[in-house]
Amino acid sequence: MPDQVFPEPTVGIFIFNQAGEVLLLKSHKWPGKYVVPGGHVELGERLEEAAIREAKEETGLDIYDLKFIMFQQFIHDPAFWKHRHFIFFDFACKTDSLEVKLNDEAQEYVWVQPEAALQLAVDTYTRLSIEKILAGNLS
Repeated sequence: MPDQVFPEPTVGIFIFNQAGEVLLLKSHKWPGKYVVPGGHVELGERLEEAAIREAKEETGLDIYDLKFIMFQQFIHDPAFWKHRHFIFFDFACKTDSLEVKLNDEAQEYVWVQPEAALQLAVDTYTRLSIEKILAGNLS
């Protein structure tokens, strides 16, 4: 019996600093890949509220100026450490701080220009959103 009954809505947060660099994390949940902060949308929570909360919980950063990038379907992809079905709602946003304070979900972080991020081992979903950001197609 699976422990998941329905797909889980989640947010992915592409946090940009004042230099235009995006924050990437290394997490044991995504072995060998760079990803962005993110997590589950709680019951009664708007997507933007979830992004603000998750950014603070995972990085200690306050974010603003959220712009929707795209949604992506993640269905039992072995890239994640657990067998899951997610619906990712990705947002680009800004922060004024460089003081990242990781919680236990990530082990490393790096600030990098988005073009350079595509040269790193980023997961497929992160790559697609970065490509869309670089194309300038945000709503």
